[in-house]
Amino acid sequence: MKRCNNPPPGQTKRKATDTEEEEDQSEKKYRKCEKAGCSATYPVCFASASERCAKNGYTSRWYHLSCGEHFCNECFDHYYRSHKDGYETYASWKRVWTGNGKSEPSLKAFMADQQLPYWVQCTKPDCGKWRQLTKEIQLTASLAATYRCGMKFNNVKTEGPDQCSLPEDLRVAEVIDSWWHSMLILPPLFKDSPANPFLTAYYPDCVGMSPSGSTINIHNKMGGSSPEFPGLCPYFQPFYQPNECGKALCVRPDMMELDELYEFPEFSRDPTMYLALRNLILASWHRGCKEVLTPQNCAPHIIVRGLVRVRCVQEMDRVLLFMTRKGLINTGVLSVKQPLLPERYHNKNVIVIGAGASGLAAARQLQNFGMQVVMLEASERIGGRVWDDTSLGGVTVGRGAQIVNGCVNNPIALMSEQLSINMHKLGERCDLFQEGGSATDPAIDKRMDFHFNAILDVVSEWRKDKSQNQDTPLGEKIQEVYKTFLQESGVQFSQLEEKVLQFHLSNLEYACGSTLDQVSARSWDHNEFFAQFSGDHTLLTEGYSSVLNKLAEGLDIRIKSPVSHQILCPNYLSFLAKCVLVTVPLTLLQKNIIKFKPPLPERKLKAIHSLGAGLIEKVALQFPFRFWDGKIQGADYFGHIPPSPDKRGMFGVFYDMDPQGKRSVLMSVITGEALPSIRDMEDKDVADQCMKVLRELFKEQEVPEPVNYFVTRWSRDMWSQMSYSFVKTGGSGEAYDIIAEDVQGKVFFAGEATNRHFPQTVTGAYLSGVREASKIAAL
Repeated sequence: MKRCNNPPPGQTKRKATDTEEEEDQSEKKYRKCEKAGCSATYPVCFASASERCAKNGYTSRWYHLSCGEHFCNECFDHYYRSHKDGYETYASWKRVWTGNGKSEPSLKAFMADQQLPYWVQCTKPDCGKWRQLTKEIQLTASLAATYRCGMKFNNVKTEGPDQCSLPEDLRVAEVIDSWWHSMLILPPLFKDSPANPFLTAYYPDCVGMSPSGSTINIHNKMGGSSPEFPGLCPYFQPFYQPNECGKALCVRPDMMELDELYEFPEFSRDPTMYLALRNLILASWHRGCKEVLTPQNCAPHIIVRGLVRVRCVQEMDRVLLFMTRKGLINTGVLSVKQPLLPERYHNKNVIVIGAGASGLAAARQLQNFGMQVVMLEASERIGGRVWDDTSLGGVTVGRGAQIVNGCVNNPIALMSEQLSINMHKLGERCDLFQEGGSATDPAIDKRMDFHFNAILDVVSEWRKDKSQNQDTPLGEKIQEVYKTFLQESGVQFSQLEEKVLQFHLSNLEYACGSTLDQVSARSWDHNEFFAQFSGDHTLLTEGYSSVLNKLAEGLDIRIKSPVSHQILCPNYLSFLAKCVLVTVPLTLLQKNIIKFKPPLPERKLKAIHSLGAGLIEKVALQFPFRFWDGKIQGADYFGHIPPSPDKRGMFGVFYDMDPQGKRSVLMSVITGEALPSIRDMEDKDVADQCMKVLRELFKEQEVPEPVNYFVTRWSRDMWSQMSYSFVKTGGSGEAYDIIAEDVQGKVFFAGEATNRHFPQTVTGAYLSGVREASKIAAL
């Protein structure tokens, strides 16, 4: 049978023989690769290590790395046999690999890691062809970022025509085919990945990196400490360290997440390539979050030998696109010149109702993706329940949110980094003062804090054995547990200790935004079952508005445009869109401010009414001087122990709003059962009540009259009517998920009351907007 004279892809054409007999004789000098399905009919040895290398001729055995990359038995022996010249090179590599990695240090792994040539793509815009570098040339990120066809190395001149006009190696075209990846013997392991400093506690090959490129001592591994390196924001910790858990927005660098497996099922059996790419992209983003991360930024950092680099660069495009759509990268307040997603994503126009944190987050994402977005905001300002006030001597005081609870991986910290905004770390010290001026012994506070948390632990144990229809109000359950404890233990608390306990109950009402008789004992802390934001609690001294105003830049926002009926505004302007995103506060949904046709599903309505609309109010006062400095001694806040249970929640904590200690502004909160008492008061009367408390707490000194003040009235704010949500008695955290469900892929919902993991926060609202933008983009 005659053999075709056409060479296989990437192989050299052999000289034709004169007769069939001679051809049959020459046929014996060749051996096919024994790997089933390998397309290389006539393999060529890439190694050329042995003087007896078969090159493109006969060998007793071909070793397959990929379709297009083989080495001969002679080159195998050159490294594998102890009497051969290459043995020590292989043995030395093997020692490093074994010391740092978990995978087998086989000769195939050695060849892939050390001997395969690098491939690099021409960066000339009208070329983009892949070229194989000679073995002695080491690929670096800078070389990959600047490579042009025919580039000179070591002052060697390249003669001949324009090098870009030369044809690309035919093997490159094969790499694109889906089957090529399945024929790859070893997964790609990157060298010098940007993820390396983040992942020093892991075995490199478990997270897609080469053990030979790591100098980490094995004794440092599995320690669980977070890496630190200069220039990186300490709040950026995108990867779990070994044995670490419970940190929000963290990923396991050695495992694919469920949504990743759903998007990239082809990597489910061996996720190494995906993990290497995802970890590289995520690390690159956190090392340079002020600029859009593009394929052109990432591709040069993919340092791996062999044709598999071609495949990695191609797959990287898909992974980067997925991570952008999900809001894992290329998010926040980025200024985007070109749409982040391809044209096929641009064929949607979206209406966003409400310009609070969730609406602005979604609109920014969608517009950055390349979609048309119109925002309809009922009030005369953006921000929703973020409303910063600078009327008190220029100090920014948040009438709504201003504190960031847990900064590690918090998107607010990311945006602050993008904007170079300073976040003031709040200290832990909170001295408690009694009316009369005396400070409370810290030991008493510590003791009562312990008992308070022990009560909540008992509530947690109780609910393990109770079904949902046996729910009870949290306040009632706390009282029951407390009385039982006193009866069974015989412990008697002093009057002061009882008051300190009331202070902690007041803080709980502040956290829930409600009196405890309305809050579910079963589900009051439902989100704590999910990973929460860790790290510092900080004060945004410039206010959340500094972030939200930047998010709003360039968006089409129509203020004073309340939506009453479907998407018809009262001024009779109607808007048509493929999707509508509703981000109004929970109260407005509960009161049917927006009429939906057809009506919302009964399941969603039930969920909406199973949550409570929590409320807190604030009072802020500006003084002529800082009368509290001597007593507070640099603390960021101090506590007020209520003189009696009926005074609980009335100015429980005072915050110093100028951490620099130059200006004189205090802010306090009114929570829980204290709220009705100020409902009908004039602002001046509320300020006078606050001054009475301050004069009691600082009785030993002069407390001056405030030069200015304000009192919030969120309960009267027509377009808010609340502060944040909580789970009512009989409800559950599942309600957040149900409210977040879209209706027929047309009407979507975002806001803090749709975020089961992070309710009650600007962070939760922001992330819900990013979540819905991703869902809309994926339609």
